[in-house]
Amino acid sequence: MATIQLIDRRLNGRHKSAQNRQRFIRRYKEQIKQAIAESIAGRSITDVVSGGEVRIPRRDIAEPEFQYGSGGRRQGVHPGNREFVAGDTIERPPGGAGGQGSDASDSGEGEDDFTFTLTRDEFMDLFFEDLALPNLHKTRVQMMVEEESVRAGHTHDGVPSNIDIVRSLTGALARRTALRGPLRAEIIALEERLAAASDAGERALLRADIEVLEKRIDKVPFLDEFDLRYRNRVTRPKPCTQAVMFCLMDVSGSMDEQRKDIAKRFFMLLYHFLHNTYEHIQVVFIRHHTSAQEVDEQEFFQSRDTGGTLVSTALDLMDRIIAARYPREDWNIYAAQASDGDNWPMDSARCRDLLVEKVLPAVQYYAYVQIVAAQEQQLWAEYDSVRAAHPHFVMQKIAERSDIYPVFRQLMRKTPS
Repeated sequence: MATIQLIDRRLNGRHKSAQNRQRFIRRYKEQIKQAIAESIAGRSITDVVSGGEVRIPRRDIAEPEFQYGSGGRRQGVHPGNREFVAGDTIERPPGGAGGQGSDASDSGEGEDDFTFTLTRDEFMDLFFEDLALPNLHKTRVQMMVEEESVRAGHTHDGVPSNIDIVRSLTGALARRTALRGPLRAEIIALEERLAAASDAGERALLRADIEVLEKRIDKVPFLDEFDLRYRNRVTRPKPCTQAVMFCLMDVSGSMDEQRKDIAKRFFMLLYHFLHNTYEHIQVVFIRHHTSAQEVDEQEFFQSRDTGGTLVSTALDLMDRIIAARYPREDWNIYAAQASDGDNWPMDSARCRDLLVEKVLPAVQYYAYVQIVAAQEQQLWAEYDSVRAAHPHFVMQKIAERSDIYPVFRQLMRKTPS
């Protein structure tokens, strides 16, 4: 199948340079990532990863430089003006900074922050950098495949950016040698005949033939279009693993609007991370109060139904869905649960048993996030007893919006393979 390659030759916008922009991002990546993390807390759920302006402290973008320190003696020559003439001495300006003053203006407005605008793709790349689903293993060959670009030798057609210079010049040298070699051999033979010839007419004819051959050699181009070789790449199918993420969110009455907002922000981040990082992954949304229900994405984030709390209903539903649709030998199964930990007293022990006996043996990784309640809840204590014996079960607490990003990065940090 023919491959179409498109080259964007549009010029950058006025006073903008893509190279400078990428250089800036590389140099100040850590400051920008910190600014991105801080900007998340103030955004709406739908705009969590929409790009936009971020601010980094101006002091963080200042490059170190050598300069004169305070004190010492030095001499300088200045052109003079109406007040000073050659030979006058000028007192050192007061202050140790050379008399340049501070950055603040006399109107009280300073330039403490540097505003930088990120596109949505740049924002998401920085935001999800160094994150990955833990313990992702290749299960047996699946129907889902990815395509990867691999080298496939060289071709005579392509775009200028793919020219292989070494291979092209090597081909040109071979062509020149092949075309000019017989002519040079013929010239050598004619020169030998010329050296042996005594007749003036014959010598003139031989010189004319040699001149014709030399012109033919000069006409052989140094580099012909035929010599150009372009690096060729083709796409080939690449087997990939199947993965499914279960999102379990507590929407009971004890989860007030602030806690639900934190939980939704966490799952929104998770949702964007999965779809930005992995091409083939399924997400199962489960909401629960006294009963659990599998819902779609829109209902998961927007529905407002509520009630009492039975967390075990969500775990039981997840177990039934795994048994029906996601056999553990074929799927990498992940789960993330968010709750305030307020559960029916007799139900927390059942949650622990469900986790240990049914859920954890089937999943690659299970992350429990507790939206911090005023008092320690029984569900946390029950889950805490599970953590020690199951390293792929992790727990974290989120108290406020600013905790979401660091907790999320800690849960999804990329581990060395």
